[in-house]
Amino acid sequence: MNETLKRALSGAVYVVLLLGCISYSREGLAILFGAFLIIGVYEFCKMCGLNFYVSIPVAAASYYFLWNKNSDLNLNTALTAIAVIISVKLLLYLFNTKKTNFQLYTRYFLLFGYVILPFILANYIAMGVKGYNPKILISIIVLIWTNDTFAYLVGKNIGKNKLFPSVSPKKTIEGFAGGLVFTIIGGALLANYYIMASTLYIWIVIAAIVSVFSTLGDLIESKLKRVAGIKDTGNIMPGHGGILDRLDSIIFVIPFINLFYLILYYVS
Repeated sequence: MNETLKRALSGAVYVVLLLGCISYSREGLAILFGAFLIIGVYEFCKMCGLNFYVSIPVAAASYYFLWNKNSDLNLNTALTAIAVIISVKLLLYLFNTKKTNFQLYTRYFLLFGYVILPFILANYIAMGVKGYNPKILISIIVLIWTNDTFAYLVGKNIGKNKLFPSVSPKKTIEGFAGGLVFTIIGGALLANYYIMASTLYIWIVIAAIVSVFSTLGDLIESKLKRVAGIKDTGNIMPGHGGILDRLDSIIFVIPFINLFYLILYYVS
């Protein structure tokens, strides 16, 4: 089987599995993302030199006890705050050209805030005002794919100025801008014709958050891999790499969207 066909088939299986489980039920989402979490933790431990015999049980226990606790507002706020703080630390790491490695204890904090918590919070994101609403998470995933697609297309055709050449030489400022514009357009279309949202501006803001932070998430993952000296975090998806290679944008976006949700709740 040639590489292109292998990549296409594994990508199709991934998309069908992802959208199918999310659409099926809240439990389907929980099981799928629980499985993704275990694999992602294993990949992160290998990449960052952590003990996965300790990390995987901690991740599994955390997920089991917290995945459905979205109604506990204080807990939701605390978990989101931790995830956002860790994300900010990773952003500082991304823009610090001199810093390459973290202390061991810091790597465990990163594992918790960068990998474990986003998979938990993804279950919270999917809860709408009337209960489980798969359209919310599916729309966020579609917006991430929209951003990736149009950033690539615009960057390939008119991109001249490098966005972050030391980490990802192929990304351009023009590609980033194109991805942002088309993602916002996609957010407006999804809000009107798929989600049937009553307030359009919320999904325009979500689309902007998705575009900016999915790009940053991809850059952070690229730097972590570059420092670790690896091309992919794993090989579970032929032609695509590991779970973290596919979900790096999602796990970095989720805490900031949940933060936006919480802000809307507190100010309303």
